[in-house]
Amino acid sequence: MNEIKIETTLEVYNDFNELSKAMQNLMTAAIEARENAYAPYSKFNVGAAILLDNNEVVIGSNQENACFPSGLCAERTAIFYAGAKYPKAKILKMAITAASQNQITDKPIPPCGACRQSIAEYEMKQDLPIEIYFMGAQGKVIKSHSLANLLPLLFESSVL
Repeated sequence: MNEIKIETTLEVYNDFNELSKAMQNLMTAAIEARENAYAPYSKFNVGAAILLDNNEVVIGSNQENACFPSGLCAERTAIFYAGAKYPKAKILKMAITAASQNQITDKPIPPCGACRQSIAEYEMKQDLPIEIYFMGAQGKVIKSHSLANLLPLLFESSVL
């Protein structure tokens, strides 16, 4: 028997103000998208903003539905829209922010597993890492240089 040790390195910023001006702008777009979330059931609003290599910014917010699981997360809303609207563009960065309507959300909230797999698909398709920044409504911001840091041992099309 052998072991596999998986390590990852993430950057932690104490707050939004430590980000570069360009990243603050992208996170602000995610915060604004979060305000448009439709989350009457979970009371958990999420916003995402994506910077493409053509300098377009695409946003998404979570959209819930009484018929679970018919809703869609903010990250997938944004990434699927980017793929539909700008199919040849590469995704450079993604900003994600989440806020509970019931309590203070002051810890970074990473993408869920389904969103990680969807982001991984685009990262593999474009053969270029996607920088991912995520935060709660306030507090620290975490940066991953690639989705692979958040989802090691990726399931990818080469195994199909």
